[in-house]
Amino acid sequence: MIRIRARAPFRAGLGEAGARTEQSRVRRAFTLALPTVWGAVAITYKLTCPLAQQDGLGARIATSAVFFAVGTGLILGVRRALLQELAQIREVAGAAQRVLLRPLPPRLDGLAIAAGQLSAHRGAAVGGDLYEAVATDHGVRVVMGDVRGHGLTAIGTVAAVLGSFREAAHDEAELAGVLRRLERAMHRHLRERSRAEHPAACGAEPDSPLAEEFVTVLLLEIRPDGEVLALNCGHPWPYRLGRRVERVAGGDPLPPLGPFPLPDDLPVRSCGRLRPGDALFLHTDGVEDARDTEGRFFPLTSALADAVRSAPVAPESVIHAVHGALLRYTGGRLSDDVALLVLRNDRRRVPQQPTESVIPRARTVS
Repeated sequence: MIRIRARAPFRAGLGEAGARTEQSRVRRAFTLALPTVWGAVAITYKLTCPLAQQDGLGARIATSAVFFAVGTGLILGVRRALLQELAQIREVAGAAQRVLLRPLPPRLDGLAIAAGQLSAHRGAAVGGDLYEAVATDHGVRVVMGDVRGHGLTAIGTVAAVLGSFREAAHDEAELAGVLRRLERAMHRHLRERSRAEHPAACGAEPDSPLAEEFVTVLLLEIRPDGEVLALNCGHPWPYRLGRRVERVAGGDPLPPLGPFPLPDDLPVRSCGRLRPGDALFLHTDGVEDARDTEGRFFPLTSALADAVRSAPVAPESVIHAVHGALLRYTGGRLSDDVALLVLRNDRRRVPQQPTESVIPRARTVS
């Protein structure tokens, strides 16, 4: 009895899979049958119909009408088949892209989150930009990055960096350890790509594996008390959105991951505290590098000021406002991928307990 019950769902699954396969075969056969029928009609008409054998004007007009109808049917049949195949390809590609750059939750450990992306390539949902946010025992850790280049090679690098971050964010106690893991994942990915692209190396280490491939990375750690720590490898610093819009002053960034090894000492920058109601705006350089038809750069600070004019800061509204302003400014013609991420601190201080003493300095934090 146990074996029968264990195998029943498996057989049912095979039956469903077989039914889907059979339906797919029927659809394909029907798609191919329609042009075949149209072609058979044209040949039969030409060979057997007496009217098609005549040379008069009326016969020629009738023959032309028949072949026009047959050609139209063939074109419509082929068009329908191509549209069905394109819809299936888009569905599969969309599922793969959502797995790679999965949607972020609207709330994460007391933070309201919104993210968005615009690809420079039409029809692509994922390009060379990456972002992720995870809640860990050390706080909410965030990564924002930008891979040099586009296409499948950039997507492979995005997958390598994001996969490493999702593991390291939970495993590493220090933010510097997370960055070291990302660097090792990047170098391993480049070595594997170099071996695949240079099979003559016979498994040996190449002399200069993809020296021009790199990725800029911004790592943030937002602790429960609102303190923000950062490690920046060649990425634009974020903006703080609150009573006013101001860029986070984090100092000189480290070099991007890839061409040069990280230094032994990784200076983790303290970016102050994110007060309740304030937000951080993260972006890739495709935003600030965007230009209008006259070559002027996109005024990101002004766009952010307009987006947060009405308090409180709403992450979704900021994303939509900046996206809209960017598309209007560039006329919808982007030269680089764009990724945006907004995190608002919705945490509130726990009410003071009767046994706790009052610390005057704590009042200046909120």
